[in-house]
Amino acid sequence: MAAREQRSLFGEILDWMLAPLLLLWPMSVALTWLVAQNIANRPYDRELGVMVRVIARQAASESLTAANPPDATRRHLEQAATQLLRPDDNDSLFFQVRGTRGELVAGDADLPLPADTSPSVEPRFRDDIIRDEPVRVAYLWAGDEAGGNGALIQLAETVDKRSRLATEIIKGVILPQFVILPVAVLLVWLALARGIRPLSDLQQRIRQRDSTDLSPIEERHVPEEVAPLVGAINDLLGRLDQSIAAQRHFLADAAHQLKTPLAGLRTQAELAERELDSGHGDTLSMKHSLQQIALSSQRAAHMVNQLLAMARAEDKEQALRKQDVDLAAIVVETVRDFVPKAMEKRIDLGYEGPEPEDAGARLWGQPVLVREMVRNLVDNALQYTPAGGTVTARVMPDPFGQVLVLQVEDTGPGIAPAEREVVFQPFYRALGTDVDGSGLGLAIVQEIANVHGAEVTVTDAELRPGSPHGTPGALFTVRFPLRGDDPAGP
Repeated sequence: MAAREQRSLFGEILDWMLAPLLLLWPMSVALTWLVAQNIANRPYDRELGVMVRVIARQAASESLTAANPPDATRRHLEQAATQLLRPDDNDSLFFQVRGTRGELVAGDADLPLPADTSPSVEPRFRDDIIRDEPVRVAYLWAGDEAGGNGALIQLAETVDKRSRLATEIIKGVILPQFVILPVAVLLVWLALARGIRPLSDLQQRIRQRDSTDLSPIEERHVPEEVAPLVGAINDLLGRLDQSIAAQRHFLADAAHQLKTPLAGLRTQAELAERELDSGHGDTLSMKHSLQQIALSSQRAAHMVNQLLAMARAEDKEQALRKQDVDLAAIVVETVRDFVPKAMEKRIDLGYEGPEPEDAGARLWGQPVLVREMVRNLVDNALQYTPAGGTVTARVMPDPFGQVLVLQVEDTGPGIAPAEREVVFQPFYRALGTDVDGSGLGLAIVQEIANVHGAEVTVTDAELRPGSPHGTPGALFTVRFPLRGDDPAGP
């Protein structure tokens, strides 16, 4: 899929501001043309109206009836019209008088009849065509208004003068807009540039920061609209500062924890070397030194493996690569792997739950991380359970299909209620125990649980006969949410 093209906020706002302006400009031209036509028609319509009334009065004085001689009436009306209608060099004038029966009394027969035939006191106007030329027509129905059989007087004029006047009006209005429009675009651009300048200033302030400066960005000098973004960045900086501080603390603790086995290795190696140089070394002392070296190297290797497991648990990219996981199979395999260690410590290690491949013991997760979680829980239980004790790993499907439960129970000293929250912190070890460990096992369990959206709790286990001094032991419970309807979910 092609990467989405990066957009400019400045360009997008400018587009949204200029697009309506450029769209409204042609509409303004069209409206200006219509208004100019109306304005140009008014003075010429008034003049036409006056001339129509004059011809109407002349026609009325001639008494247009069938009894009057038509030729005499026509001559009188044409003489009056000739005196009244003075054509100019631009436009032509036409007139027409029809009698009460629609017959042509005088004037041009080419003038079409109007659609409106009702009598009127005031002249009416319309646009029409005569001899393939557009004309403006003023007409008046005179006579008996009640009967609707009055005479028709029409006066038409070509529209050259009107068109020129409308064109002059449009030029006077539109031409300044050609100057105003670029000025408006320039002013919008300048206003936007000034409005977005605080963003550029904020960018420069962030770029000038030192890479180790995670202090909050000052919000007083940023626009109100940008303040939520700055607040979100400050929140991210705060969480990043806490994360870096936690990593520094983690590295310091890791270095301290690794220092002990490495120092033991160096001490035992130097001791063996001195004994060899002095010639007093015997087989038993050399064997003891080698055993201590092996033990220290084993502790260092275990610590390194735990650190690597912690890094895998915190790897967000790996956490996203989830798939269908058979929890029962992982727990059974882990129990089998730890059987030799359990037999060495004389601990009864067992498994309770469904068989592998059971549909009810499957979840959506990261198999490497889930296996690491189970191994750390079982290893932690074996570490703290004394000889003769019991460790049980069990898988319990939910009959309602909401969660899948993993439990690891032991008969060790248990965990005091006050420590049940802090045992999941890195490098923390329960007080009052001499167990040798890295202090990372439960922290890894908690991190993997967070990746899977699971809940980890620790309570007292059920008191059993094998529990030393009547202590109930510890019961670790992990509840995995089941999302079978959303295999892509976290």
